Amino acid sequence: MALHRDSVAVTRFAYPVDLVTDEDGRVVARMPDLPGALTDGADQAEALNEAKDALEETRCAAMSAREDIPPPSPAKGRPSVAPGTLIVAKIALYQAMREAGIGNVALGRRMGLAEGEIRRCLDPRHKTKVDRLDAALAALGRRLIISVDAA
Repeated sequence: MALHRDSVAVTRFAYPVDLVTDEDGRVVARMPDLPGALTDGADQAEALNEAKDALEETRCAAMSAREDIPPPSPAKGRPSVAPGTLIVAKIALYQAMREAGIGNVALGRRMGLAEGEIRRCLDPRHKTKVDRLDAALAALGRRLIISVDAA
């Protein structure tokens, strides 16, 4: 696993958010890349936090349904949200497996693991160790890069 300060790789999981204050003073968060994903908060920080939760849920649902996960559109100065680190790693593994045309059994065989272990690696609710995800990505010719930016 590499640590990396360049956030370019991270932006492939960061989705832009449009924020508007409604007539009740609530901040409404809409993600143009996720039709129907609409949430709000008492202030901008809360609205963005809720948008992050909505993003995670939609990405996890897409993985469960074995759907494509399209990349985000450019932020163009808008705030953006990204799933949590563990979810991002699982999405990256899911996408790498789809691109390679490889299933759980075949990846498990490459790694010397049972299919159930690979299934848990892809399960957004399972607290998979990052090292396991890093190894699974490496078995697909990928590497996990974690970036730390100023808040």
